[in-house]
Amino acid sequence: LKQQRGGKKTFDFPAFMERPNPPNTEFRRFYERGDLPVQIEHGGVHNRIAWKVAIDKLDFHHYLPIFFDGLREVEMPYAFLAEQGVYDMMQVGASKVAPVVPQLIVPIKTALNTRNRSVIAKVLKVLQALVKCDQEENLVGQ
Repeated sequence: LKQQRGGKKTFDFPAFMERPNPPNTEFRRFYERGDLPVQIEHGGVHNRIAWKVAIDKLDFHHYLPIFFDGLREVEMPYAFLAEQGVYDMMQVGASKVAPVVPQLIVPIKTALNTRNRSVIAKVLKVLQALVKCDQEENLVGQ
């Protein structure tokens, strides 16, 4: 336990230290090859994702784990595309998410194991949205 300025206590244990975050995510590899159906649409104030294919036509078993793997990205545009892509897919294809949840465990665990505060915060927000995404059937939150 360390004492810092301002009276805040910080932990100096290996369990709390940030771990290396290898830059070779599946998301980055697929995006650089041009295999993902997304591109950035530059707006006046905010950027958005322009989907090349309708989201409801996508194979969620293939694409959703790739986008979840991209949640551990910290570089732009990968971090933006992965996070916004996950939110878009959960919003449009809420009924298709529940069968894919078992495939999402490994990418979620990998992202949380980076111990990077911004990555952890992003993943926890996505997990909250994941639990709430299918309001009608309530299958994901069980």
